[in-house]
Amino acid sequence: MANNAEDIENNMPNEQESSTSPEPTQAPQDQGVSGPRSRGSAAGAGGNGSGPEQNGQPPAAHPARVVEREEDEDEELTLKYGAKHVIMLFVPVTLCMVVVVATIKSVSFYTKNDGQRLIYTPFPEDTDTVAQRALNSILNATIMITVIIVMTLVLVLLYKYRCYKVIQGWLFLSSLLLLFFFSYIYLQEVLKTYNLAMDYFTLAIIIWNFGVVGMICIHWKGPLRLQQAYLIMISALMALVFIKYLPEWTAWLILAVISVYDLLAVLCPKGPLRILVETAQERNEPIFPALIYSSTMVWLVNMADTDQPSRNSSEAASPQQENQETPVASPPPSSPSQDDGGFTPSWVSQQEHRLGPLQSTEETRREVQEMPSARPPVEDDEEERGVKLGLGDFIFYSMLVGKASATASGDWNTTLACFVAILIGLCLTLLLLAIFKKALPALPISIFFGLVFYFATDNLVRPFMDKLALHQFYI
Repeated sequence: MANNAEDIENNMPNEQESSTSPEPTQAPQDQGVSGPRSRGSAAGAGGNGSGPEQNGQPPAAHPARVVEREEDEDEELTLKYGAKHVIMLFVPVTLCMVVVVATIKSVSFYTKNDGQRLIYTPFPEDTDTVAQRALNSILNATIMITVIIVMTLVLVLLYKYRCYKVIQGWLFLSSLLLLFFFSYIYLQEVLKTYNLAMDYFTLAIIIWNFGVVGMICIHWKGPLRLQQAYLIMISALMALVFIKYLPEWTAWLILAVISVYDLLAVLCPKGPLRILVETAQERNEPIFPALIYSSTMVWLVNMADTDQPSRNSSEAASPQQENQETPVASPPPSSPSQDDGGFTPSWVSQQEHRLGPLQSTEETRREVQEMPSARPPVEDDEEERGVKLGLGDFIFYSMLVGKASATASGDWNTTLACFVAILIGLCLTLLLLAIFKKALPALPISIFFGLVFYFATDNLVRPFMDKLALHQFYI
């Protein structure tokens, strides 16, 4: 009997080695398995005393390959969505600039100088000397930039102290003015230009429907394409107002200064726009859709539905909690129609033999419920990948191209040069965005290229082309 006991004791390590030996051989086949499983197999191998050199397969090699594969997938997604984002921004920016240029070329109201100016630009530019005109343009630009900085600081402070109602009322009145009053002026001038007759009753119905639908789409809910179209339209209307009422030198100086201000406001640690973006990210709230053009749906009503994610999470956790309230060692269901989910009595006994008796307590259930889910939410995936651009960028892009079209003696070469320069700058900005992966200002590069292309084309290329056409030289 003693010999038999010794034989049994001697054979038990051999049986354990034979039972654990197939596990490392399956490890190369499971390299694509997720992280928790690979960590569990490595821990099991270490617990059996095999060490990190079991069968020449170090456990650390598998997570490294998984990390490399994840990095490759991230690079592929960056390239895929990077090109997609470029197209998503090129189309609305191009549409906004096309609307402005088409209006400038066809409607003379926005290019005619009738002596009217904005309240922010009180100094006239029709002076006798160039120095006085330059001084007046500098003063006008200073007043305009000061107003923009002050209003931006007020907006940031209101958002920081959660004065959402005040901001919503402010944006509501601005959208109301653009969609009703400026749209009425625009439509009236278009009808005058093309000599089309329309009674005031029909005009009032058209403006009412246009404005009400726009307010609903921008400040509440609506189709994505319709919301984007309204945002592009109000940006074009605002750009046309600036082109109409800003003097020429003041407009160019404002474009140069506003690009520098945008650079400082976004990249400086205490910049107002950076504080606004970081605060929105910390609160996990979308920035107001009346200020941002988004390639995906952004609704302001989400800020009021703060209890919906918690309610959904509690509803999703309730089945898990019900399953965890029953101990693991509970007997199988007596009804044959109920499915045990693979947790057979043999499996339960095997787990108890390996890990000991498992009991579900309130602390363990609370820890499991508080653990973050490994699966990313599918609904927010496209929204997180959506690209966003401020409406101010649309306005100043269109203002540059429209001003070039209005003041460059009607030359299409200058207009097209500014258009291409803005798109090149936007592409470079998106490239830097993919590299640094943080909020970047969209104005500096595009406005710089646009100003350089405008003055170079208007002062060098256009006279050269005129001389060639005059002497009938063809290149």
